[in-house]
Amino acid sequence: MLRPSSFSRGTMAGIGDSPTRRPTIYDLAQIAGTSPSAVSAILNGTWKKRRISASLAERVSRIAEEQGYAVNLQARLLRRERSRIIGMIIPKYDNRYFGAIAEQFEAMARERGLFPVITCTQRDPALEVEAAREMISYQAECLIATGATDPDRIAGVCAPSGVRSINLDLPGTAVPSVVSDNFGGARDLARRILDRVTRDFGAPAPLYFIGGRAQDHNTRERLRGFLAAHAELGLAVPPARCLMHGYSATKTEAALAGVDIAEHSGFFVNSTIALEGVVRWIYGAPRLPDLRFGCFDWDPFARFLPQNIGMMRQDIGAMLTRVFDFVDRPPAGAPRIETPCIFEPAN
Repeated sequence: MLRPSSFSRGTMAGIGDSPTRRPTIYDLAQIAGTSPSAVSAILNGTWKKRRISASLAERVSRIAEEQGYAVNLQARLLRRERSRIIGMIIPKYDNRYFGAIAEQFEAMARERGLFPVITCTQRDPALEVEAAREMISYQAECLIATGATDPDRIAGVCAPSGVRSINLDLPGTAVPSVVSDNFGGARDLARRILDRVTRDFGAPAPLYFIGGRAQDHNTRERLRGFLAAHAELGLAVPPARCLMHGYSATKTEAALAGVDIAEHSGFFVNSTIALEGVVRWIYGAPRLPDLRFGCFDWDPFARFLPQNIGMMRQDIGAMLTRVFDFVDRPPAGAPRIETPCIFEPAN
């Protein structure tokens, strides 16, 4: 990766040498070894029309980001007409939640006369940035970063080209965010599981928290709500009952197989992907465990499992409505909207 310190001071003074000196396209062109007009085309998203190579576009974009270059807001006027393109990046296609987001986003965008473009980034930060830059190159007017690993970096990539971005599912600090009320939803779900365990097994006992990644905002908030529900009953949750091995059915199944699960247990399952691992473990055990579980997310088939007491459904329609409110009427600053979840009892 190119960095300011890697360039010879005999050739050009470092851009960062003066705290008041802002880099220009001429500075970036000299560093990248190309013309100012090529730099301008790359930064305003018209480089493909100029037949500029993708490798040069990547290099110039990286240098601009590292040098703290910011396009003047009047650069937006360089666009002679609106593209009507609205982009979305999502982390996975392999569960109903993100699939439903993609489907409803497309429908709502078309209702507004916009052309939706969606790409899956596999929770890979490098792919997220690459996808954002590709959206910019096709002159997307706005990018919805759904479940991005680093939402603020995506916002930083979009801003110099005058492309607005909005965070969905996971929040950032630089642009507006629309997320579920993960704390409130998790607290409510944990209360319901604890109540059912008490009624069915005779006494409240700490639940197991299964799935997710401890460093993720959503998992942290759900864990906080989970612990709050226990605290209301004066229950402490042993750390060994928090099994957070990511969003992987295989890892969840392996984690459960390696733990001596208490009799008459209750599970708080953090995502339908983790739930798949739980179900594999349940029906692969030598004998069917006597347990009750609830899941933070919804699946129409899982509600028929006899151990399931209910699922916390994220309100995708309400979330996307708020996203398009921000698209239509950009707010000041970077507000965060938390959307209540809906409890769906099992059948």
